[in-house]
Amino acid sequence: MLDPTIIIGCKKQQAAAQRRLFAHFAPVMMTTARRYATDWAEAEDILQEAFVKIFRSFEQFDPERGALEAWVRRIVVNTAIQHWHRWRKDRATLSDDILATQPATSDPDGPMTEEEILAYIAALPPGFRMVFNLYAIEGYAHAEIAKMLGITESASRSQLARARQQLQRVMLSLEKLETNGKF
Repeated sequence: MLDPTIIIGCKKQQAAAQRRLFAHFAPVMMTTARRYATDWAEAEDILQEAFVKIFRSFEQFDPERGALEAWVRRIVVNTAIQHWHRWRKDRATLSDDILATQPATSDPDGPMTEEEILAYIAALPPGFRMVFNLYAIEGYAHAEIAKMLGITESASRSQLARARQQLQRVMLSLEKLETNGKF
């Protein structure tokens, strides 16, 4: 539970309260930013930009309208979308063979780690990754995704289907490697 004095302090732009809010939410929001980014540095940029927005607009937070964590997460996701819009023309799409660029699981007999899963999601082409995260993780409908990303609903559905196919190919390839004793 977050100390209510932190919220009051953030509304007053108090640096100590802002540091405490950041310390409280940064780890979980970094995971959110990481899902949208291609690497750790990009996720850090998204997170930093999001927290600047959070602190600048904190007076708009109304606890009567929803939970603080949901409000913070929405700002992080929207910041990731804005980041994607700014840089999407400069990003190169990856080939279908994303196994070549990704590390093997650290423990072939155990479950994949969070970092390994994030690495496979990060290896998706930017459009696939964005739609996959918004639909499968954040729970947005295709109409909402289309509006946020400036694409059609059918493009959103297509990007999601292709992202799923690509992730399934990776998982099947990993299973084949595992059963053939290549791990």
